[in-house]
Amino acid sequence: MKNPGNEEMMKSPKESAGIFYKILRIFTVVHPGEALTVFLLSFNIFLFLTSYYILKPIRKALILTGQTAEIEVYLYAVMAVLLIFVVKAFSALSSRVSRQILITWVTLFFISNLVLFYVLYLLGTPVAIMGVIFFIWVGIFNNMVVAQFWGFTNDIYTEEAGKRLFPLVMLGQNIGAIAGGAITFFLVQSLGLYQMMLVAGAFLGICILLTFIIHKRETKRAHNKKTNQVVKKEERKKIEEKPLEKGGGFQLVFKSRYLFFIAFLILLLNVVNTTGEYIRSDVWNRKAEAVIQTGEIQAENKAQYLAKIESGFLSIVNISTLLIQLLLVSRILKWFGVRWALLFLPFIALGGYFLIAFGASFIAVYWAKVMENSTDYSLMNTLRGALYLITSREEKYKAKAAIDTFFVRAGDVLVGIIVFLGTTYLAFNAERFAALNVFIVLIWLVLCFLIIREHKKLSEKRALSPGK
Repeated sequence: MKNPGNEEMMKSPKESAGIFYKILRIFTVVHPGEALTVFLLSFNIFLFLTSYYILKPIRKALILTGQTAEIEVYLYAVMAVLLIFVVKAFSALSSRVSRQILITWVTLFFISNLVLFYVLYLLGTPVAIMGVIFFIWVGIFNNMVVAQFWGFTNDIYTEEAGKRLFPLVMLGQNIGAIAGGAITFFLVQSLGLYQMMLVAGAFLGICILLTFIIHKRETKRAHNKKTNQVVKKEERKKIEEKPLEKGGGFQLVFKSRYLFFIAFLILLLNVVNTTGEYIRSDVWNRKAEAVIQTGEIQAENKAQYLAKIESGFLSIVNISTLLIQLLLVSRILKWFGVRWALLFLPFIALGGYFLIAFGASFIAVYWAKVMENSTDYSLMNTLRGALYLITSREEKYKAKAAIDTFFVRAGDVLVGIIVFLGTTYLAFNAERFAALNVFIVLIWLVLCFLIIREHKKLSEKRALSPGK
């Protein structure tokens, strides 16, 4: 008697027999015919994040050269306001052109901006002005390109396929962050800040080509796929590539309970994490001052000591993120599903800040933030894409763009207000900021349960009317 599974493997394309295909199956379930697309998507987001992490250190260098550190808090507020108009423009454009043209035009726009920054440098624009403009631009660029990429990825995959394959796509994002920093570290002194902008722009140009290849490949596969009539109806809609229906991203967010809860979950997540980064900076500084007082290092060597602590911390976070992404994320999604996997990060954050609230020691803050950041950058980032698998195409592109840009930056603005009030009027120390985070995480958990409830409702609704 023949084994159906073996028979299926015999019929699968050459891709299934390849070493690459076998390697992917170590980390998650990959069906025959899926490996190439998931690799291309992973490579695409790898290049996006490589570009961002080339530009991120340049942004820091320019803003600190021409301005004081406090200016960053105010620029986040400016960024949040500008993003309202950016999201509206993105929503209007997405209602007029197809997804592949949308991504191409948006990416070309950002590439042209990088060329313009280089021209402004050649014209002798003061660093003080350039730093402010570039700081705001990078914040908008990062949120927009990643949001539109995940909208595109959600548009390609079904809910079942997304839960299996998103961890592999997310792996490219994690590795890209490491690669971008390494490229800048080794090349920035020889090439220069503004020349590195052109390097980032070249990577973005490759992203346009990859998006075109993925789009054509998946459209052709959907057209040739022999499935039931209901699924074919959905696939024909994608093949036709009609522009999205009219309507703004913010309108979609406030119209849907599910999206509204996600928006405020992302806002609170950002508030908790950014407040935690303030706590970490404060504790790092206290540690350095204590070491100076004991005579272990000289005061003039404080910056080097802090850089050593920071580099060690980031290295551990990056390694932990990769291990979690490779070995745990796909299994967590398989065992717990998208809904209950949402609870992992808030419970980790709750335990960490509860511990810090009773004593913000260096060791407690160090390992609490390692666990929080590595889980955020791996599992939670994957979930932030997977949550949209059950939404409409308009919500995948427009609402996600609104949430991943404005609500993220609104969280940064809120943290600025919290830190200002806490340090200026309330005499908060690290322990009190941690206690405040515990309270915010409890609200975050409530939002998780509300999202779980709405996700279940939407999934059941889709199951009853799959053709819509």
